[in-house]
Amino acid sequence: MIGSYIEQGNFEDTGFSYTLSLISGKHKMVILYCLMEYETVRFNELKRYLKRISDKTLSTNLKELESDGLIVRAEYPQIPPKVEYSLTEFGESFIPVLQTMMAWSETYLCPDYQNPYEK
Repeated sequence: MIGSYIEQGNFEDTGFSYTLSLISGKHKMVILYCLMEYETVRFNELKRYLKRISDKTLSTNLKELESDGLIVRAEYPQIPPKVEYSLTEFGESFIPVLQTMMAWSETYLCPDYQNPYEK
């Protein structure tokens, strides 16, 4: 019985698949986490936060997150150029998912961890 459901099912048509497509990759979750914690962040600040990431990789990830509607890029016409990134309303709707993942890891992976942002 269950076998027929599995054979007819298509993982790519699920909401889970869509969510994974938005956050797939090594750096996207960390970028979203950084924007959740610090709200508005400049390119070089993200680069420092992520440590070992090339400009091209960071730029590509930011463009993908922007095209998916999770972040917004604000460009200011000045010398030197100033670009800031922040979460969109759609991106902010993902915050509970990030917080749940943090809570899970604190419970199961590092129970002695003390979150400096909890009051």
